[in-house]
Amino acid sequence: MRSLIGGVASLLNRAPIPYAGRHRPGLPFMQFNDSEAQLQAMGSVGTLFAIVHRTSNATSQVNWRLWRQAASGKAEDRTEVTRHLALDVLNRPNPFMTRQEFIETFQQHLDLTGEGWWVVGRDLRATFPMELWPVRPDRMDPVPHPTDFLSGYVYCGPDGEQVPLKRDEVIQLRMPNPLDPYRGMGPVQSILTDLDSSKYSAEWNRNFFANSAEPGGIIEVDRRLGDEEFDELRIRWNEQHRGVANAHRVAILEQGKWVDRKFTQRDMQFAELRNSSREIIREAFGFPKGMLGTVDDVNRANMEAGEVMFTRWMVVPRLERIKAALNAEFLPLFGSTGQGVEFDYDDPIPMDHDMVNAERDSRAKSARQLVEAGYHPDDVAVAVGLPAMRYVGRPVPLPQGDTA
Repeated sequence: MRSLIGGVASLLNRAPIPYAGRHRPGLPFMQFNDSEAQLQAMGSVGTLFAIVHRTSNATSQVNWRLWRQAASGKAEDRTEVTRHLALDVLNRPNPFMTRQEFIETFQQHLDLTGEGWWVVGRDLRATFPMELWPVRPDRMDPVPHPTDFLSGYVYCGPDGEQVPLKRDEVIQLRMPNPLDPYRGMGPVQSILTDLDSSKYSAEWNRNFFANSAEPGGIIEVDRRLGDEEFDELRIRWNEQHRGVANAHRVAILEQGKWVDRKFTQRDMQFAELRNSSREIIREAFGFPKGMLGTVDDVNRANMEAGEVMFTRWMVVPRLERIKAALNAEFLPLFGSTGQGVEFDYDDPIPMDHDMVNAERDSRAKSARQLVEAGYHPDDVAVAVGLPAMRYVGRPVPLPQGDTA
């Protein structure tokens, strides 16, 4: 039988089920979080850098507008709002960032960790938002509440200072994490091991040239060397054989024997490993091959198709996530002035000229068939979606019963 206290807590719970335990630790930032490693991965693996840079940069270049909602609910009936504080804040989020840099910054965080964070800066009266600041995900932690779902947030600064933030001071964008409703999950989390393999194979290749251009071996001697003899042997060996310039020089060992421990690059298969890692990273993001500059099997047709696919399946979903945050969490912070308006982006999908031409030809063919079947040309144009056009050549006889 449930206790009276437990029953009351259930009645007061903002969510129908508990998401946080009553005795959950109050210091979420003490829990394991590998977001920093995911952020660092962008500067360690070239393929990851290229993908994240292209997605975040393309997302940041799309133009945003503010619209007044129409009574009909149709997008084409909206009227554009050109003067509004929310629009000003989005276009100039803070004194040090443009809109493009602001969006590109937190979109990098989203692509790498599955989380993007905005901290809202208000005026002196603490009423309307005046600034937006992107914050590193590894420095932000939600504070769960046993009945209200969320108490607020804690920001952990570079020097370890902990700054508590209210719920209306933070806007979080996230790719849902199936194991944690408070955090996000991105593609990088699923391929951290492969990213490490790619990074280590690149470091091995670098050390291959730095360390005499050959994998190491062992120098065996038949007696114990003194400290001076050991140091002399090590120094002389490094001076004469370490580095690319000394590769393949003949070694002369006094009272020593060289035991080879060589593994060639072919044996280690590092070329195949790096190519495999590149494909795994690209597949985790669903990134078109041609958009990475790989054109060995790409022609103009599938390159243009890849561009459309990249915009439709990668840029647009990212814009939709930003749009939801702006309309559901950012605009309500402006009180009554944020009601009845909504943010929307200009359609970034490039025009498919082949599809446009094919659609026009199909409409013209359908119109001709309908006119030849006896339907009035003006009605046919409306039916197939063609504009009204005047015929200046040989007149086409009208169907019987119609007058000119």
